[in-house]
Amino acid sequence: MRNRSPISSTTTYNPIHDHNNHHRTFSLYSLQLFLFLLAACIALFVIFQIQSLQTPPPPPPPSLSSHPSSWAFIHEWQNFITNTITGPSAACVAQEAKAAAAAANDKLRRAVTFLPLKDLRYAQTAQQGHTWFMSSMYDTQEEGEVQYQQFPSEASNGRLLCIKGRDNHDGSWNSYALAWPDTLPYNATLTKGLTFVSNNHYNYVNLWHGLSAVVPLVGWHIKNGCLVRPTRWVLYHWGELRIYMSPWVQSLMEATFSVPVNIEGFDNGASGGGGGGSGEEEEGAVCFEEAVVTRHNEGGMSSKRKLEVYDLLRCKVREYCNVSLVVEGGAGRQGVVEIGMTMLMRTGSRSFRNQSAVVGIFQRECKKVNGCRLRVAHSDNLTFCEQVKLMSLTDIVVSPHGAQLTNLIFMDKNSSVMEFFPKGWLKLAGVGQYVFHWLASWSGMKHRGAWWDPDGDQCPYGDEDPRCKSFYKNGLIGYNETFFAEWTRNVLNDVKVRKMEEASKNGTIVFLSDSGCACSS
Repeated sequence: MRNRSPISSTTTYNPIHDHNNHHRTFSLYSLQLFLFLLAACIALFVIFQIQSLQTPPPPPPPSLSSHPSSWAFIHEWQNFITNTITGPSAACVAQEAKAAAAAANDKLRRAVTFLPLKDLRYAQTAQQGHTWFMSSMYDTQEEGEVQYQQFPSEASNGRLLCIKGRDNHDGSWNSYALAWPDTLPYNATLTKGLTFVSNNHYNYVNLWHGLSAVVPLVGWHIKNGCLVRPTRWVLYHWGELRIYMSPWVQSLMEATFSVPVNIEGFDNGASGGGGGGSGEEEEGAVCFEEAVVTRHNEGGMSSKRKLEVYDLLRCKVREYCNVSLVVEGGAGRQGVVEIGMTMLMRTGSRSFRNQSAVVGIFQRECKKVNGCRLRVAHSDNLTFCEQVKLMSLTDIVVSPHGAQLTNLIFMDKNSSVMEFFPKGWLKLAGVGQYVFHWLASWSGMKHRGAWWDPDGDQCPYGDEDPRCKSFYKNGLIGYNETFFAEWTRNVLNDVKVRKMEEASKNGTIVFLSDSGCACSS
């Protein structure tokens, strides 16, 4: 009997079959490894995003053109998958990557963290360091330049500024966050153009206070070559939204930037939970394509930069108001120079108790100087451009302390300022009584001193009582004929000498607006 071969009971080795199994196993393993690594990278990115919202970045130089996309790496991964993986599994891998990208995108949108615009932890040091407005953010500050924040920029890692903030009673109900352009929070509105965001611890109604708030934005504008004009303004006072700006300040800004001032009221639904409604509805944020934030007024600006700002303001408003007057500057009338003296008067608080007597003193002294012309005006009765034209012809402004003196910035540089105070101010008013000393210096004027009335109603609480500050704040101002006359003679003489020296250098005719302004397009 023939022996049977044992092959029938033994498994036959097939190298081709084993290779296919190994290939499928390897492909599955590679796909799982790839997806694991991709998920790990996305998870790390999300963690970094959340952490970066809590940790303010260092302040390197900003760049409006720097818009790094936080989501570019996803597209690069998808391109890598499409170009390197072939066969039936390529479409599946690409679909998985796309789904993972969408999930990560959703997480980034939901991970945008809104913080209180007004941080009450810094209530006792509101104007120090970062301030309590956007307290987690550092300012960009270069030597001699205004302090500001810019979005997007390298300092913000390319992220945009988003705000939920129309509450006008409590700034802690308003909030802000940073988000990448591709992953803005849900229910957010993206606004185009450049937005100026200002927080002011004064207000925007008073001329001096409003000017202090907008000056740093003009300084930023000059620093950046005057290339971009604001599309809108967002105004905060202690973190509370304001939708009104003094017409004087608004006209000044319209003249400076040659565009209307559009003040944002967030009427499209970006409400603050405290005063904007019930707080139960979903709040919509407003995100700004480009934004510049200032919160320190003139802080950090050098004298040179301040002079440049006020030179630009002066020139721009004269163009805006068509002040192209020709003034006799030298020997046009047999060697007589023109000296304009303007008394800017007030009614009510801090007005002269006997206005006609005070006007008479300055009138008599002005008549003693050939070429001196006295004008008496109430700024409340003049339009913005009428104030600009009046001050453009003024070499000496005489006025009680008050917001109307802010008009001094429209005078020619080296003009003179004479200021008057009621009783009690010198002792009790603090540094605030020197704001027009500062403004005169910043804008290139000469503050020729001040007179504090030693007489007046007596505070019933005793002069040492803090309540006397309010008592004296809005008092009336008396006069001292001898002192006023001598003071006026000295100032008039100095101005006459200066103008004659200028006339000998510049000729007989001086054009107030004879050339284009800096930053003119």
